[in-house]
Amino acid sequence: MTAAGWRTLVALALCCLFAEAAAAQERSAASRFGRVLLGGAAGLASHEAGHLIANWAFDEKVVVKKVDFKGIPFFALSHAPDLSPRREYVVSAAGFWAQYLYSEQILTHHPNLKDEESPLRKGMLTFHVATSLVYAGAALAKSGPYERDTRGMASSRRISERWIGAMVLAPAVLDAYRYFNPGTQWASWASRGAKIGSVLLVVK
Repeated sequence: MTAAGWRTLVALALCCLFAEAAAAQERSAASRFGRVLLGGAAGLASHEAGHLIANWAFDEKVVVKKVDFKGIPFFALSHAPDLSPRREYVVSAAGFWAQYLYSEQILTHHPNLKDEESPLRKGMLTFHVATSLVYAGAALAKSGPYERDTRGMASSRRISERWIGAMVLAPAVLDAYRYFNPGTQWASWASRGAKIGSVLLVVK
């Protein structure tokens, strides 16, 4: 084989290696993204499980109800309309409490999550932050489906839904801050305080 032929062969081999490396990287990125989505799905399951556990604790029947907001269909776990105000608050808030438990577990045991290869945990934390922001926005605007959790929390405690929105917003913002600024003690304790505050509202 001539020198030119060898150079061509080597160039082709290098192109194949680079192409395979790029494909492997793409597959790896797709796999990471898939695990992030799986973490988000786990976050959704935890949120809904919180509602289910609260209902079962009160021996209440749960009905899956189709709802939509501005043409976007989704579902809600509907419970009996005749719950006592305190039970109504617990059932409505239980989804957020479930989010708080796993977000605290993640951020406490993995304070440097941002630098870790942990797409499942990142997906769960992203769900917590994103869902809380959506709920807080709906509460502050007093918009969205009637079955929204923040409306149930507010009506049961006879306070403005905007206060509930602020209460839901605070942990989300603080946990996002903790993710990007690991080791920030004030944000950790402020977030935990806000989460505990939502539980203490049961005794209002």
